[in-house]
Amino acid sequence: MDCHDAVVSLERVSFSYGETRVIDRLDFRVLERDFVGLTGPNGAGKTTLLKMMAGLLRPTSGDIRLFGQPVRDFRDWHRIGYVPQRSALNPLFPATVREVVESGLFGRRTMFRRLGAEDRKKCLDALEAFGIADLAGRRIGELSGGQQQRVLLARSMVSRPDLLILDEPTTGIDADSQEAFFHMVRHLHEKHRITFVMVTHDAELVRAYLGDAPVHESGRLKFYVRHTHEADDCAEADWSHTARPAGNPA
Repeated sequence: MDCHDAVVSLERVSFSYGETRVIDRLDFRVLERDFVGLTGPNGAGKTTLLKMMAGLLRPTSGDIRLFGQPVRDFRDWHRIGYVPQRSALNPLFPATVREVVESGLFGRRTMFRRLGAEDRKKCLDALEAFGIADLAGRRIGELSGGQQQRVLLARSMVSRPDLLILDEPTTGIDADSQEAFFHMVRHLHEKHRITFVMVTHDAELVRAYLGDAPVHESGRLKFYVRHTHEADDCAEADWSHTARPAGNPA
C-alpha cells in the first residue's frame, strides 16, 4: 500500500439513533501512518464513529471503506485492532487473562482454530509489552480496572494489526502506566508502520503530539492528525521492547 492510500475512507457518512442524528455527512480519510486524535463532548458521536470504523455499526447513510474495500465486504479483520471503552468489558466473563489476549488472534471466521507456536509467541509478547505476563493465569474479573484495561490493549495488539482503533484507552490507568502506554504508541506509530485512530480527552497529549489545531471538524467532532515520514523502521520484531520507559532507547 502506498503511504498516501486511505486506510479508512468516510464519504458523506451519517448515523442516527432513532430521530437523533449524531453524525451528519462526515467526509474524512485516514492515511497509512496517520495518528488521528478524535475529540468532542459527550454525545458528539466519537464512540459511534469508532464502532462504524470497526464494522460494529452500519452507517445510516454514506460509505465507509477499509483498506480500499467497502466495509460490508471487508474480511481481513486481523488487520484491525479495536479497544472499546473499558465499561464494555464484562468482568464476570469466566476467562483468564491469557485467554482474553489470545482471543485477539481469532478472526470472525476462525474462532476455534488451534493456536500454533508463533501465535503463542505473539501472545507472550503482548502480555510482556503491557506488563501483565505475571497475570496470565488470573481471571479477568479478579483484576483492577487498570489491569483490565491493559488486558484489552494487549488483546487489540496481539495480531500485529495495521490499524489500531482506541476508545479512551487510558481511562482507569495510573499515571505511570499512561506514560508507558503513550511511549509505546508513539514508537509503534513512528517505527512500526501502524495507523492509529484514538478518542481521547487528554488535551496534553493532543497538543504535545498532534498539534494545537484540528485539521478537520464535523459537527462537534474535531480531528487532530500527525503523519509520520520516518524512514528508519524498527528492526525488532517483538513489541515488548516498546514498553521501555521514555528516555531509554527502544
